[in-house]
Amino acid sequence: MKKITPRILSGFMELLPEEQLIFDRMKQMIAEIYESFGFVALDTPVLELSEILLAKAGGETEKQIYRFTKGDTDMCMRFDLTVPLSRYVAQHQNELSFPFRRYQISKSYRGERPQRGRFREFYQADIDIVGSETLSVLYDAEIPSIIYKVLTKLGLKRFHIRMNNRKLLKGFYEHIGLNEQSAEILRIIDKMDKIGEDNVRMCLFDLGLKADSISQVLNFARIQGTIESVLKQLTDLNIDNACYQTGLEELKTVTGALNDMGVPETNFMIDLRITRGLDYYTGTVYETFADDFPSWGSICSGGRYDNLAGYYTDRKLPGVGMSIGLTRFFDVLKAQGLLNTGSKTPACVLVIPMTPAEAGTALRIGNVLRQEGIKTEVYSAQTKFKNKMVYANKVAVSYVVIIGETEKAENTAVLKNMKSGEQQTVAQDKLAPSIRLLQKLEPTLPIIKDC
Repeated sequence: MKKITPRILSGFMELLPEEQLIFDRMKQMIAEIYESFGFVALDTPVLELSEILLAKAGGETEKQIYRFTKGDTDMCMRFDLTVPLSRYVAQHQNELSFPFRRYQISKSYRGERPQRGRFREFYQADIDIVGSETLSVLYDAEIPSIIYKVLTKLGLKRFHIRMNNRKLLKGFYEHIGLNEQSAEILRIIDKMDKIGEDNVRMCLFDLGLKADSISQVLNFARIQGTIESVLKQLTDLNIDNACYQTGLEELKTVTGALNDMGVPETNFMIDLRITRGLDYYTGTVYETFADDFPSWGSICSGGRYDNLAGYYTDRKLPGVGMSIGLTRFFDVLKAQGLLNTGSKTPACVLVIPMTPAEAGTALRIGNVLRQEGIKTEVYSAQTKFKNKMVYANKVAVSYVVIIGETEKAENTAVLKNMKSGEQQTVAQDKLAPSIRLLQKLEPTLPIIKDC
């Protein structure tokens, strides 16, 4: 029989055990932080009716959607988590309490060309806060405070959450007579970090802007400094435009609230080049970058939108949220050797019987340790003791419990710390507290190495 070469589709990711463990830990840590802020988990279907997903898709995104029919049902695989949220909130609006706070850490699918950091199947870690008719701008500040909490918990220290406000930009362009071109200008300015100011200038020229208008647009985008300095410069422009003034006040509120929530100014800034090119953003917008790794691009992004579910209901449902592209972020960390990988097993303890005669005792100890909340594997293969220890080292288990003839007779066990090599004889009924004590003494490494 001809053998088939084992392989996976291009653009999909599979991980080795030690990588999968740390990826799962990353998801768990993020979920715990989201829940600590009161977000509830959702798990919307991977498949949605095509009329649902295509209502908000368009352009390049629509070309990338996986779409097919089964019988007379026309369906698509979700390409992000926001559109399913829109449908969910519209469908269950009379059953939900607003503001509705949800998080979802799930896979999405896009049929784009695979490349480094671009996958066809990928995890996103989203949060959104959705209001009914209105939503306080203070929620716009809560989102970046969560970004700060997540990235610092993962171990990333040097990063900046760069924020702006679309109302501020829209009001400025109205003020200088560029209201009709404002949407396209926003998309061009958003590319400044990627294509450079000279190319932005050319794009604005191609759009039909005159030299003095181009200078005004670029000079505005160049405003920078501390939070206090930027806000003062924006105020001192004395722009008499309601939309501009609303955006400026929202920016002041958000940055002030971030201070109240303990986010240091070393980790956030106002950047007037950040526009988030998508049209549905209407207020605060965010992009987050690692200071030492600008080539990574944005780690997570998001912003405020006035009407989440306008395609599905007449009820106004404003929201604010953000998304972390987990698969891409993890892939970049792995490629640059920045992951604190370790064990290849979720078990903390490996129980090893010296001979088959101690197998029953080993199984009983394993059962007791699991009842005590300690993840435990029992090694039951009949092989030499040396091979059992080779296995323990290979999977990088933290502790080994050894049961020999003497230990079985005396109701004791040898507890070995595989990291330090130290071992001690412990009464079998004292194993759980002894292991927990050792665990408390072990420092918990962040997912990201100190870089």
